[in-house]
Amino acid sequence: MGQASRFEDLKMWKDARLLCAWVAVIGGQLAEKKLFRLKDQIEGSSGSIMDNIAEGYERTGKKELINFLIIAKGSAGEFRSQLYRLLDNEIITQTECSRQLEEVVSISKQITGFIKYLKSSDVEGWRFMEPPTHYGNDEI
Repeated sequence: MGQASRFEDLKMWKDARLLCAWVAVIGGQLAEKKLFRLKDQIEGSSGSIMDNIAEGYERTGKKELINFLIIAKGSAGEFRSQLYRLLDNEIITQTECSRQLEEVVSISKQITGFIKYLKSSDVEGWRFMEPPTHYGNDEI
């Protein structure tokens, strides 16, 4: 992948968007079982991952971006916990739970790698630097 000039170019954001699409499908099953609170929570946490990546990327400073990435990472942890609730309520199978856990853990690792990169960078204004195409072993 080339340079990420927009948050839509970030692999971690694209992956988070796919989680949201998956949650939209699961939402119907949650509504059928009258698990409305869990439906709202998992929709919120998955949306928070992608939204905070986007919002942080649109800010002008590195510290702001890092702060929003930390929030996105926290939302990824919340999403993981909610996956177990889906499993316990027999909304998803163990196989599906494992697959989605793998996806969200990958996103968390990408976020962590991006945060580490930013913290080690001398550039203070994120919007004035050219972002690299990858951080460690995780592509963005």
